[in-house]
Amino acid sequence: MTPHRTSVRPYRGEPAEQRRARRRAALLEAGLDVLGTGGWAAATVRGVCARAGLNDRYFHESFTDLDALLLAVVDDQAAQATGLITAVAAKAPRRLRPRAAAVVSAIVDFLAADPRRARVLAYEFPASPLLQERRRQIIATLAGIYIEQARELLDEVPLSETDLRMTALTVVSGLWELLSAWLRGDVDTGRDHLVDYVVALLLSTTDLAPALDHRLR
Repeated sequence: MTPHRTSVRPYRGEPAEQRRARRRAALLEAGLDVLGTGGWAAATVRGVCARAGLNDRYFHESFTDLDALLLAVVDDQAAQATGLITAVAAKAPRRLRPRAAAVVSAIVDFLAADPRRARVLAYEFPASPLLQERRRQIIATLAGIYIEQARELLDEVPLSETDLRMTALTVVSGLWELLSAWLRGDVDTGRDHLVDYVVALLLSTTDLAPALDHRLR
C-alpha cells in the first residue's frame, strides 16, 4: 500500500510538491520529537500531526501508518549520521589516528547534541522489534564504511576479507552498545575520555593480524 496522493494546485506561488515535502519534513520532526521525548509506544497519528501543526488528513499523503513514520524518522537520523561520518572522513588527513579522532568526535557530538537522538539510541532501539531489525541494517552500512576507510588508510590491509568484515561488525556493534550505555549514564566518563578510548580501540584493531597469526601457529 502506498500513501495516498491527491492532486493539489499551487498555493500562494508554492508548488504542490514543495508543500508536500514541507509537510513531510514537519511530520519527521514531530515524529523525532515524539520518539525522543515520550517514546513511541504512546504515539498516535493525531498526536504527531498536532505536534507538526498539521491536519490529520495530511499524514497519509506521506506515510501509510505510524510504523512507516517511525522507520522514516530513524532512517533520516541514520542518513545524517552516515553523511557526517563520510564528510568528516573526507576532510580529515589520510592518517589513521587523526581521521579516527575526527570521525569519533563528530559522531559523539552529533548524538549528544540533541537529547532526542540520545533517547532514541539508548532507549527506543532496544524496546522496539521493528527498530532492532533496522539496527541490523544500519550496522551493516556502518561496517561497510569502516571497511572502506581501512582500505583507504592502510597501504596494505593485514586482514583477510572475512577477518576484516568480522572486525568491522564487532567494532561497529560494540561501539553502538558503548555509546548507548554512555548516553544512558551507565558509563561514568567524560566526553573527551570516551573519544580517546574509542580512538585507541580503533587503532588497536590493526594489531589483529599478528595476534591471529601467532594464535594459529
